[in-house]
Amino acid sequence: MITADELAQIVPYAKNVQLIAGPLNDACYTFGISDTPIREAMFIAQVAHESGSFRYVKEIASGEAYEGRTDLGNVERGDGVRFKGRGYIQITGRANYKACGEALGLDLIQHPEFLEDIPNACRSAAWFWYIKGLNDMADKGDFAAITKRINGGTNGWKERMAFLDRAKQVLGC
Repeated sequence: MITADELAQIVPYAKNVQLIAGPLNDACYTFGISDTPIREAMFIAQVAHESGSFRYVKEIASGEAYEGRTDLGNVERGDGVRFKGRGYIQITGRANYKACGEALGLDLIQHPEFLEDIPNACRSAAWFWYIKGLNDMADKGDFAAITKRINGGTNGWKERMAFLDRAKQVLGC
């Protein structure tokens, strides 16, 4: 379990760590992330980067770039904008919103904005982490593979590593 003070040490520019720590811990527990310190460190490092230090629960870009992306399940006009990245790991696309909503018991097709609430932003990130098999990758110490699975590449590598280094230090990994 990570405290708000520890979260602030790992993600120094984060705001509202007092509001984030509880739901983050709940999500990590539910999806087995808090089972080991290294899983938790790698998860926090990744979501801290993806969310701009927990500042963004909704992608800044319009989502137009996702329009017509059938690989994301965006098959209806307006899906790109409607299902742009949300939550702390930026769930993107109609298909991912549908799967996430079913797993978390949320109607994300009718209410994609539900992922902008802190508890759901945490839960959706932990769900994504779990279904993508990232606990196993964390256990193997493969941070690069985790980054590629989340991001498709290694964008923001230096920042991700800085978060990871702080998380390992704070969590005693």
